[in-house]
Amino acid sequence: MLTSALQLVDLTKRYGKLTVVSQVNVTIKSGEFFSLVGPSGSGKTTILRMIAGLTTPANGSILLDGKEITGLAPEQRGLGLVFQNYAIFPHLNVYDNVAFGLKLRHLSESHVQTKVHDLLDRVGLLGYEKKYPHQLSGGEQQRVALARAVAPNPKVLLLDEPLSALDKKLREEMKFWLRSFQEDLTTTTIYVTHDQSEALSLSDHVLVLNAGRVEQIGTPQEIYESPASMFVADFMGLTNRFEGTVTTIDDNQVQVRLTVGFEVTATIRNRTFEVGQPVNVFVKPEAISVMESAASTTSTVNSFEGSILQSSYEGALLRHKALVVGNQQIDIYAINTSENRFTEGSKVRICWEPAGVVVIGANKNERLEE
Repeated sequence: MLTSALQLVDLTKRYGKLTVVSQVNVTIKSGEFFSLVGPSGSGKTTILRMIAGLTTPANGSILLDGKEITGLAPEQRGLGLVFQNYAIFPHLNVYDNVAFGLKLRHLSESHVQTKVHDLLDRVGLLGYEKKYPHQLSGGEQQRVALARAVAPNPKVLLLDEPLSALDKKLREEMKFWLRSFQEDLTTTTIYVTHDQSEALSLSDHVLVLNAGRVEQIGTPQEIYESPASMFVADFMGLTNRFEGTVTTIDDNQVQVRLTVGFEVTATIRNRTFEVGQPVNVFVKPEAISVMESAASTTSTVNSFEGSILQSSYEGALLRHKALVVGNQQIDIYAINTSENRFTEGSKVRICWEPAGVVVIGANKNERLEE
């Protein structure tokens, strides 16, 4: 059973009259990969810097393994930190970069050599010991930075957007490598990113921040499939937003009459609704099926006639913009197969399952029921 590794209690940071982090409370379990995600200026890096001891909180506490560390200097906290710009020493070769923290502890040379060899093996850089940072690719430099950060066996590894400086292909490769590396070491990891897909694919749990406040904490599946608020739904990329009114509630489903003129059925997730309640509806673009207008379908709900306005080819993915009832435009993400290819103006049938619909109360402060 996972135990608590790090706790933030009412953590708050102000700059003058401006509150940039407001009463953040979170418990991070030992060995888990925990991400902080939110738009620029939401307070992600400020929280990480307070955990690291690089920024002093205005209020609140930071506990590591149950012990208060809020007032400790960075070097006394036993944490590892990797920035987005790697911050490895340009005048040291790979071996000396990784060995740096170990040598500060005055460990024997044989111990240092064994540890560095093991870490370079783990990060796939054996044989690179004598190379200097300028001789390495961005991904290789980042792996050196990670090896150096974990060499002293930190209790918690803090990663501040470590992949943001890499190109898209390398970022995807490093993303899966990073998760495998973390699982291999079982090091508690706190990861800051503004990239929603990174947070969802890497994390055991995700904290979504908005203007310094916690909007939601949950598993990636909970964050995406059951967003706690309008902000979370918008930020996590749920498109096809409509306004409407609840007309029927039946067991685990709710029917909503949209203001654009048609009705949709949605699966209820951890919420209660009332007939007549105004709501916002999100239809996930990847949950929508599109087929030729004449094609038969067994679906009796959420099935509409429409036409393709625009189609974009993106390799493995096709993005369609379609027009449905009431001249309403919707976005559709489809796997690139011959059956999903349509030209502009094609008459189509558009369907989606109730599970592909998210309903949130129209009040902007509406929250998910715990």
